[in-house]
Amino acid sequence: MYQYKNIKLEKGMYHLTNKSFLQVLEDADPSAQYANSPMKGLDAYERQLKRFDIRISGAHCDRVEKFFTTTETAVLFPEFVRRAIIQGMEESILPEITAVVSACDSNRYQGCELNDSANYTTTNAGADLPVSSIMESAQTVTLEKYGRTIHASYEAVRQQRLDVFALMLRRVGKRLADSIVTKAVTVLKTSAVPSKISKSGSTIAYSDLGVLYGTFHSFRMKAMLASPAVMAQILVMNQMLETSSQEVGEIRLPFGTKLINCPQLDDTTILGLDTDFALEQIQSSEIVLETDKLIDRQLDSMTVSVNISFRTLMTDAVKMLDLA
Repeated sequence: MYQYKNIKLEKGMYHLTNKSFLQVLEDADPSAQYANSPMKGLDAYERQLKRFDIRISGAHCDRVEKFFTTTETAVLFPEFVRRAIIQGMEESILPEITAVVSACDSNRYQGCELNDSANYTTTNAGADLPVSSIMESAQTVTLEKYGRTIHASYEAVRQQRLDVFALMLRRVGKRLADSIVTKAVTVLKTSAVPSKISKSGSTIAYSDLGVLYGTFHSFRMKAMLASPAVMAQILVMNQMLETSSQEVGEIRLPFGTKLINCPQLDDTTILGLDTDFALEQIQSSEIVLETDKLIDRQLDSMTVSVNISFRTLMTDAVKMLDLA
């Protein structure tokens, strides 16, 4: 019944058009058939790790060289690298501030935009209803390439525990994502400039944050981005000290907005945004790896890259407080 032990793992599984390695495995070994088995909750790749007894974490974690015991187990290694890098990327603030991720088949993207300026009011009988128009965007977004070359000879890492090696890859992924966040913040800031407001006094006050919150009308300020230095000023405000205990891993203002530490933002700007409507992430593919080199243990110069860009979906969903 279960097919995971019978799959022949080959390099070519990474090169099928419009299919990831995981999708190829899932086609051959669907996860749905394991719903009532001890392997429930594992995906097709994780079942292959179990098949070959490759332990990537825990007290009995294997070493990198375990992936290269056979030609088949070596095929699993690029996916291990990819997952570790993506895990690191997901630890950035990017998933928190992105409303939607759009796939793009080329390096140029032309989305759509909403003209929704007509008032939503009562309409007299027989009169035309107000119009909301969804049309092709007048601006084309060009995707940019972000990447990194990682030098690590096989002899240098083969005895390294897999969980430690994955931690290093996660760090690369995190820093790669942080560089991408810089682009996202630039796009948001550019969109918010026309409607920016200024702080009321010589230093930032809690009332300024309230004014920023009040500039949102049909949207809601669900998140506020601030640099570490500005975060430090906000955290010692009396109103913040008087709030009830925060959930672990997040900080919220008394009116519910999540406060996000954003090192990519300068010390003279605070951005408020409705994370459900503000930012669109456009991506032509997932992380690209030189899979054949990884399988062949040519780790001395492995590259990781992604083509990505951003645009503001709805400009009223992002506002700026100018602290200069």
